Amino acid sequence: MQMPNRRAARTVLQTLVAVAAVVPALAVVIQESAGLAAVAPWLIGAAGTAAGIAGGLARVMALPAVEQLLDRCGLGLQDDAEGRQ
Repeated sequence: MQMPNRRAARTVLQTLVAVAAVVPALAVVIQESAGLAAVAPWLIGAAGTAAGIAGGLARVMALPAVEQLLDRCGLGLQDDAEGRQ
């Protein structure tokens, strides 16, 4: 797997783990509120969508032009890339 794709996959995994960490607390809140129980299926779909969007954004941010822009703003991985090569 190429590095940009690997980074995008890692971002999806990180987002899913973060969402999974919140799910137990969210389940308790939903159980106690009839109004939230009605939107629970939507929340689950939104969590999956958020993970997909996060992965897509990670892939776009790995593009050379975007990486150069991020480097100019001080948010790039220029130092990280130098340490790995």
